[in-house]
Amino acid sequence: MKNIIIYYPFTLASNPKSGSAIRPVEMIKAFEAYAKKHGVEMIVISGTSQERRLQWNQLVEEKKYEQTLFCYSENQTIPLWLTDPGHIPKDRKIDKDVFQTLKKHNVPIGVFYRDVYWKFDELYSLKGLKKFIMQTIYKKEEKFYEKYMHTVFLPSDAMGDYVNINTAKMALPPGGRFTEIHTNSNAIQSPFKGIYVGGINNDDYGLPTLVDSFALLNKDDIKGELVIVCREDEYTQLSSSDKDKLNKPYIDLQHVSGEELQQLYTKVDFAFIPRKRSIYNDFAVPIKLVEYLTAGLPIIATDCSAQEDFILSGPYGIITRDDAESLVQGMHSIQPQFEQYKRNIQQTFLQKHAWNERAEQAAHALIGGKK
Repeated sequence: MKNIIIYYPFTLASNPKSGSAIRPVEMIKAFEAYAKKHGVEMIVISGTSQERRLQWNQLVEEKKYEQTLFCYSENQTIPLWLTDPGHIPKDRKIDKDVFQTLKKHNVPIGVFYRDVYWKFDELYSLKGLKKFIMQTIYKKEEKFYEKYMHTVFLPSDAMGDYVNINTAKMALPPGGRFTEIHTNSNAIQSPFKGIYVGGINNDDYGLPTLVDSFALLNKDDIKGELVIVCREDEYTQLSSSDKDKLNKPYIDLQHVSGEELQQLYTKVDFAFIPRKRSIYNDFAVPIKLVEYLTAGLPIIATDCSAQEDFILSGPYGIITRDDAESLVQGMHSIQPQFEQYKRNIQQTFLQKHAWNERAEQAAHALIGGKK
C-alpha cells in the first residue's frame, strides 16, 4: 500500500497552546484526512531521537519506504539535532539516515522551516561565544536541508529572502479548522467589542499602542470596548504603571484558553493584530490570524506585509499603520464594511485556508498529481 511519512524530529505537545506547538498537531490531522481521501497509509515518526530510531528501523525492516509517495517534516525554533531533552542528542545520525535513505529511493521530502529569528540581533538574546556557536549550528541546519529537501515550506513568501537554502520554496501559512467557525451575529454591537489575544510583555506585539488607541477613541465617551486575553503569569510580571494602563472601564482583561476562549470569540465583533512594523514582522504570519478568522471575526491589523497580504486576499478586514491614530481610524472604517467582511470569511476563508487545504498544497508541491 502506498504511504506518506510525517517526520517530526521532536516530541509532539499533548496540549498545544503556542503556534509552534499547534501547527504540527493540526498538520497531522490534515494529512490523516489527505491519506483517507487518497487511499494511502500515513506513517508518523516523531519523538526523541531514540524513539525515532525505533520507529524508523521498523519502517526500514518492512521496506515501506519503497511505497512512500512523499515525506513531510517540520523543524522547531532550535536546530533539529538539539530537540532531545537537555538539548543533547542521544542518536546523532537518525535524521541523516532517514533523509538520506528516502532521497536515495527518490522520495521527495519537504520541510516546514519555522523561523529565522536567530538571524536578527535584536531578537536573538544569546551573546558572545554561545551566539556564535548556535548560529553556526543553525547555518549547518540550512545546509543539511539544502542537501535533502525537495521543497522548503515557509510561513510566507517574504521569509524566503532570509532563508539560505537553495531549493524550491513555497509559502504554507497556518490554516483554520472547519469545526470551529461560529455563527456570531453579522451586526456590530454598540459600543463595539474588539479582542486581542497574545503576549503583553513585548512592545513589538503592539498592545501598548492598541491600549493608547482605545484611550484616544474613548476620550469623550465609550465607543468601543477591548477584551485582552493573555497568560496570567505575564500579567503578574507587569509593572504597576503598566497594570494601571489596563485598569480602564472599557478594558476587560481575561486569562482563558480552549473552549472558554472559543466562547469569548462569539461575544466580540472583531479582533486586533497590532504588531509593530519591522523586517521580521513583515514576513511573520501569526497563528492568531487564522484562529480569529476561523472564529468568524474580521480583523484590524497593522501593515506588516505578510499578514496584510493574507487579510486583503479576502478581504477579511482593515489594514492600518502601527500608531494609535491609525488604529482608531481602522475601528471607524471597519464598521460600515463589517457585514461584508463577515460574509467573505464565511464564504471563502476555509475554502482557501483550512489546514486540510494546507496538506493538499504541500502534497501537490512534492508530487503534483502523482499517486
